[in-house]
Amino acid sequence: MSATSSDGVPLPYLHRSSGRASVSGTGRGASGRARQPDAQWYPAYDDLPGHGGAGGPGGPGSPPGRGGSGGAGRRGPRPRWRRIGLVAGIAVLVLALLGGGGAWLYTSNLNKSLARTDPFAEITAGRPAKAVNGALNILLVGSDSRDPDAPVDRQSQWRADTVIVMHIPADHKSAYLVSIPRDLYVPIPESAGAECGSGQRAKINAAFAFGGLPLAVRTVECFTDVRINHVMAIDFGGFKEVTDALGGVDLKVDRTITSIHKPYRKFTKGTMHMDGATALDWIRQRKQFPDGDFSRMRHQQEFLRALMDKAASTGTLTNPKKLNAFLQSVTDAVTVDRDFSLADMALQFRNLRGENLTFLTSPNAGSETINGESVVVSDREKALAMYRAMSADTMAEWVAANQKPETRGT
Repeated sequence: MSATSSDGVPLPYLHRSSGRASVSGTGRGASGRARQPDAQWYPAYDDLPGHGGAGGPGGPGSPPGRGGSGGAGRRGPRPRWRRIGLVAGIAVLVLALLGGGGAWLYTSNLNKSLARTDPFAEITAGRPAKAVNGALNILLVGSDSRDPDAPVDRQSQWRADTVIVMHIPADHKSAYLVSIPRDLYVPIPESAGAECGSGQRAKINAAFAFGGLPLAVRTVECFTDVRINHVMAIDFGGFKEVTDALGGVDLKVDRTITSIHKPYRKFTKGTMHMDGATALDWIRQRKQFPDGDFSRMRHQQEFLRALMDKAASTGTLTNPKKLNAFLQSVTDAVTVDRDFSLADMALQFRNLRGENLTFLTSPNAGSETINGESVVVSDREKALAMYRAMSADTMAEWVAANQKPETRGT
């Protein structure tokens, strides 16, 4: 199914043949039958290929199953899914800043310009039970269409992505953002409309390559047994315009480096005022830092903090022209599901701010080499417990009892 704008203009959804991210909504076409939790979606260590026993064939382009053969050789992109803080911060900008200082009044017209799609329409098999009344689960998918350092699928021109399940409790005062590692080894259904047990295990990023957002949503729901209410796809390469609309941001440069990307900008240690192009170049750097992607992630979080502070300042909120330019640039960078209402979201989540965010990673047992490929193995019991807490809207209790959050705030 193709996406359309509110004016009926066809828009592509994220698939192998499409380069733009897209989103889903209410799950039209679903049977409404709730699927019961099944421990098989959290494969135990000894259930994985290379650890004994017979097994089924490998998935398309994935490591073969135990004793099975590889797939038909289809291979999609191998994106780096490392931009967790940036994608989450952008989601908060959309959901929270629009509700601050009366800014939500602008969203009615902006809502009409959002690109939309509905990959849930393809999901015809049973879905997880609905969330606790008032709670929401939003799938955040981030892509950087302009990152010169990102791998690219030549057929779709789709670049490196990030996947996060964002749980917002019924009181709408906080949010829990669970990062799903790109290499997490999970069952991928044969299609978006197939039963969860119909496919093969592979890295979760393969779902996007094989079936676009429809299959990705289905895979995430099958793995987590959490019902997704909305999806927001974000091209954070488009946040160059967002930054420029705010007049640039001040960022701390922790060491002097020269960019590895043209035009090879020099970043000098200290505080630098950066326009959009410079800021995005800075947050893409990783090879010049000892901790690589961890430095990049930290810089992205600092960038979002600076953006949020600038957007929430009186200089933006009290300047209609500047505010409108900012909001328009934000909405130009996102695609949402058909039932996503910017005005409703902004009003409901007007109290949600960066300091109310808790960042987590889907529980896992670390990396293993399976049939020559490095994959991340899910921690079966912890993952089951956490996602059950998400479904029951008891994430605060789960976090307090089980895990110290990786990051609070952006």
